[in-house]
Amino acid sequence: MLLDFLNSVGFMALGWQQILMIGIACFFLYLAIKKQYEPYLLLPIAFGMLMVNLPNTGLMDEGGLFHYLYMGTKLGIYPPIIFLCVGVCTDFAPLIANPKSILLGAAAQFGIFFAFIGAILLGFDGAAAAAIGIIGGADGPTAIYLTSKLAPDLLGPIALAAYSYMALVPIIQPPIIKALTTKEERQIKMEQLRFVSKKEKVVFPIVVAIFVILLLPSSAPLISMLMFGNLIKESGVVPKLVETAQNSLMYIVTIFLGLTVGAKADAETFLNPTTLKIIALGLIAFAVGTASGVLFGKLMCKLTKGKINPMIGAAGVSAVPMAARVVQKVGQEENPSNFLLMHAMGPNVAGVIGSAVAAGVLLSIFG
Repeated sequence: MLLDFLNSVGFMALGWQQILMIGIACFFLYLAIKKQYEPYLLLPIAFGMLMVNLPNTGLMDEGGLFHYLYMGTKLGIYPPIIFLCVGVCTDFAPLIANPKSILLGAAAQFGIFFAFIGAILLGFDGAAAAAIGIIGGADGPTAIYLTSKLAPDLLGPIALAAYSYMALVPIIQPPIIKALTTKEERQIKMEQLRFVSKKEKVVFPIVVAIFVILLLPSSAPLISMLMFGNLIKESGVVPKLVETAQNSLMYIVTIFLGLTVGAKADAETFLNPTTLKIIALGLIAFAVGTASGVLFGKLMCKLTKGKINPMIGAAGVSAVPMAARVVQKVGQEENPSNFLLMHAMGPNVAGVIGSAVAAGVLLSIFG
């Protein structure tokens, strides 16, 4: 009995791999708590990573707590619910007021296809490469949904990479933005957006849902929930549903999703060449997506004779509203009177739609 007890003690089974992963998890906890880098995402992910790397807990074994919570991630249930909540919390007015910003959102999706090609060259098959490529959209729910359909065996590392890069947007994006723009470009002030009527706001999600889903039926789970969430917000007739989706529902699903994504980062899964390739490709995809958005923003700046600040192109990745906040912060560092948040929200919202459309395209080809 004494030997059985000693063998069950976690310290006895602790290897260097677990110690390394515990160190990484604690570093992420530090970033979430001390640096406040997207704590709502990073804190549950890091804690899930910490728990699953403590030996003999059985949390992810069949019958364990995290095993059952993970079913919502594995079966693709959590991502559409997150999209519903994102739709409720998102204002589409900047995109409606400035339709050209959809081009910036589209340009920022180039990172998806860049990583897809890179994954093919590294030996992944088409379905796995498509799942890896979607990391470049910086959209965790989309990455989880597509991977659960195309490459479920890669769901853990892909989900972890996607959410980690979303949480680290404030670290990754500013150096890329500054490297590709001049000080004068970063100081450009943009004209105030036009007023968008309630009728436009109500009609927009309905029209987008119909058009996009007819074009790409495979995108229906994500697009339908995103547009439905926005519709109940803009309709103004179901305030209780809006309140629930903006608060209770979103935070509940975020907790479960974050914990279970982190719980897939056990030492055995994480510390292998395939996972390291995925993480590297994801980082490259995200960087390329940011860079392509900024470069297209520079083109639009030239074509409009300096009326568009090229930095807003960086918000074309669909990390809402984190990427738009980064653009606002960098803009104010250069010019304290510069307010780019609403201008950046246009490409940001377009990026959410764009990543869902890209996922639909990849799913229709490889699904």
